[in-house]
Amino acid sequence: MNLKFQHRLPQNLKETILFMAIVSILSVNLIAPIITGLEIGFSVDHYLTILPRLPLIWLVVIVLVVLTQQPAEKMAGFFLGKRPNFRSAMLITAMCNVFLMSLALTILGAWIGTGHISMDAIVNFPRTWPRNYTIALIVEAFIAQPLARVAMAAVHGKVVVPVQD
Repeated sequence: MNLKFQHRLPQNLKETILFMAIVSILSVNLIAPIITGLEIGFSVDHYLTILPRLPLIWLVVIVLVVLTQQPAEKMAGFFLGKRPNFRSAMLITAMCNVFLMSLALTILGAWIGTGHISMDAIVNFPRTWPRNYTIALIVEAFIAQPLARVAMAAVHGKVVVPVQD
């Protein structure tokens, strides 16, 4: 990867934790309410109903990030080849991470969100997963990860400028 983009990525464990915290907190607070709103309607009451469940969803997201990181990197490497540019590497890696995580979270998120385990999440998986994947990918690729990369650039003391390849 080009060294000029390295300052936009975590360089050690502390920065990795900060990066993951930014991405996961933004993602959970955007994706879960959007999906819930599409399922049962957008309202303050519906948002307040799921709000207490977001910390548990966040913990599940963190566990899934750790469990899916290596498989997602291998999958991304298959599509990227040997010398990808920064933008393509970030997008393909995000797509692979979101793909693997959305498979599990489409079911687990529904169970946590409704407060009970039922077959509904599994039966409705073919209908809900493509929508959930799309929402998660948009949030990850265009909001959460770019903001986390800006934070990394700030941590590294680099002036944040638009990325040009």
